[in-house]
Amino acid sequence: MAWLSQFNVEKFLLFTLVLTRISGLTMTAPIYGTNDVPMQVRALLAMALALLITPTQWDVAVAYPETTLNYMVFIGGELIIGLCLGLGIVVLFSGVQLAGGLIGRVGGLMLADVFDPNTETEVPLFSRLMFLVAMAVFVCIGGHRIVMAGLLDTFQSIPPGSGMIPDSIAEAFTVLLQESFVLGIRAAMPVVTALLLSTLVLGLIGRTLPQLNILMVGFGLNSMLAFATFSLTIGTAVWVFQDQIEPAMEVILEALHAPLREKWLL
Repeated sequence: MAWLSQFNVEKFLLFTLVLTRISGLTMTAPIYGTNDVPMQVRALLAMALALLITPTQWDVAVAYPETTLNYMVFIGGELIIGLCLGLGIVVLFSGVQLAGGLIGRVGGLMLADVFDPNTETEVPLFSRLMFLVAMAVFVCIGGHRIVMAGLLDTFQSIPPGSGMIPDSIAEAFTVLLQESFVLGIRAAMPVVTALLLSTLVLGLIGRTLPQLNILMVGFGLNSMLAFATFSLTIGTAVWVFQDQIEPAMEVILEALHAPLREKWLL
């Protein structure tokens, strides 16, 4: 049991804080924290990343928590930082799912729901499709590397155990929610516009030819038009989503880097 005398409590404390911050990211961020990935894989990934990152933080002096409450405060602060990084991108993905839900509602396809393992609920078909497309684009443009680079940058602006949670986080998420809503509207606009024009034309036909069963014709026509327009304009939706990823990460990192800027100003 002589090895216990060589056990460094301060380094172990530093490791737990780094692990907690990384765990917040791997629980929420796309690719890392989706429910499609088993919990055991996410836990192993967080542990491996913590083992790699902790040696880079050996010089960080962590104040020893005198009580369990102080230690839980440290853990909570690190968890919030990791969650902010992951949830910031999740908010952007919510805008893409909003676009799919809007297309399904206007196109009359709300009955064609599929199971979403991320939310464990039934979602419109187009919402799930848009989410998978956005996930593929996120990987292709290196979004997972951007998120990991942002995580590493937070260790420079907010050292482990500092207990600093920037006040600008709330403002940053307000901006992200606005951008997510705008993203959803822009991505769904071509299909929704085509469907609204189709509904207008069918209404005029129904007034001109009352004997025509416009409900039977309109449902099939709207469904066909929704799929046709979506297949032609999905590239536009992907382009809009791609242009929003880096600005969204910049908003989050700017909020998390606020303590570092204040330090330099002082």
